[in-house]
Parts: sequence; C-alpha cells; structure tokens
Amino acid sequence: GKPILRDGPTGDWLGTFLGHKGAVWSAMLNTDTSRAVTASADYTAKVWNAFTGQELVSLPHNHIVKSADFANNDVTVITGSQDKSVRIFDITRPDQPSTAVAHSAPVRSVKWSRHKNVVVSAGDDKRINILDLRAPTAVKTLEIDDNISNISLTSDGRILSCASGKRIIVWDVDAFKVVKDIAMDYEVSVAAVNPQRTRIVTGGKSDLLIRSCEFESGKELEVHKGHHGPVHDACFSPDGEVYATGSEDGTVRLWQSNPGSAYGLWQLRKI
Repeated sequence: GKPILRDGPTGDWLGTFLGHKGAVWSAMLNTDTSRAVTASADYTAKVWNAFTGQELVSLPHNHIVKSADFANNDVTVITGSQDKSVRIFDITRPDQPSTAVAHSAPVRSVKWSRHKNVVVSAGDDKRINILDLRAPTAVKTLEIDDNISNISLTSDGRILSCASGKRIIVWDVDAFKVVKDIAMDYEVSVAAVNPQRTRIVTGGKSDLLIRSCEFESGKELEVHKGHHGPVHDACFSPDGEVYATGSEDGTVRLWQSNPGSAYGLWQLRKI
C-alpha cells in the first residue's frame, strides 16, 4: 500500500506516498510529473503532490479501485472500479463525480487518450469501451473474443494495444480501426507499442519472459529473463529508448530498446 516514485532514467528512489490502507493497483503521473494518482483496494483513489509526497485529495468509492489516470489537462481524474463503474472526478469538486456503469463486470483498466480526449476502459466482460468526457456514456464498444489481460496507449494517445489470450490487437485511435492483430504461440499478459510504432513489447503469462517484437511483422527480436512472477504492465518512455515492466514479483524492471547504447543507468555504468 506504499506507492514509490523513482527517477525514470536511473531508477533512483525519489520518495514514497504514505496514506493508502490497502494494496495499490495502479499509479500514474500527470503530463508535467507534478502530480500522481493512485488506485487502491482501500476503496479510494488519491491524488498526490509528486514533489513533496503530500496527499492532495482522496476520492472515495464503493468498492476496490483497480485503475486511475489523469485527463483533460490534469484537472480531471478517471477511475475504474470493481463495482463495474467508470468515474470522472473534477479534483476541485471531488464529492461530485460523474459515474458511468460502463461494463457488466469489474473494470480492469482505464486510460485517457489526449489525442481524442476520450476515456478508454477495459473490463472483465471482454469489452473495451470508449467514453466521451463530456457525457460519460460509451460512444463505441470494441468486443474481444477472449479475456483482456491488459490495455496500453502510446504516449501521444494515438495507438491502443490490447493483450488478450494469445493475441495482441492494435487499433488506430482516430477511427478505432484494427491495424494489427498478431497471433502469438503463448498467453500474453501485457502488450505495449513504442512511440515510433516500430516495436511491440509483450509479457508471457506463464513463462514470465519479456519479448520485444517488430511492429510490422510481429517477428520476435529479443527475449529477456528477469521477472519471477507474472508481468501485469509495460510502458515505453516518451522517447522510446527505455521500457518498463511491472511484475507480481514486487519489481519494476527497465530495459533498453537499443541494448548497448549510452542512456540513463547504462550511460552511468560506462563512466
């Protein structure tokens, strides 16, 4: 229940946010990294000052909060809950959220696409819903054949990817048209596309391996070992040079997109 903030290039510890009374399922920074939002099993999402660690506001829920993100120039927080709802909070009026019963099963993940100014939510009902912030109703629904393990947006909000069963599905957010549907020979736990649209990073659900694949062909380029538990999330840095994977083994690991290049920790090791 103690979210930790670390420096991106080096992994150095910067601080710990103290206040949750249950497991933390999700943590996100806003666009200028001045604030963080966390989602917890203690039935709250919390907004923090990322520089001081001070809790700024606590957003109450009726059930476990599985995911949270900033939206709308960081004055809005969106959350996904075990009670099947997506909530939209104006953090200046946290007691008056808009609520959308967006799914028929618990909400697994919520993301905000700054490119389209829409909320993307994934549920255990095998659906991805697109919600308009102005009226919290689904304007589009993407039906998935298998259970959804993870969804991810590129840093510019233009590409949405989904890990489901042994498939990786990728949509262009402009029209929510499928641009890639890649069949894998293993159960995929996470999938994330780099900002340059040249790589897809995946996590294996049972073998715990991290794979880097070519975006166009799906060809496997690299395989990494290191995690000792299921991988639940993956994300690229905005410049695409590094990607992070978060695991049930209690670690977040950083990997180079171009192994051997001087960058962050790897640059320091060469000095």
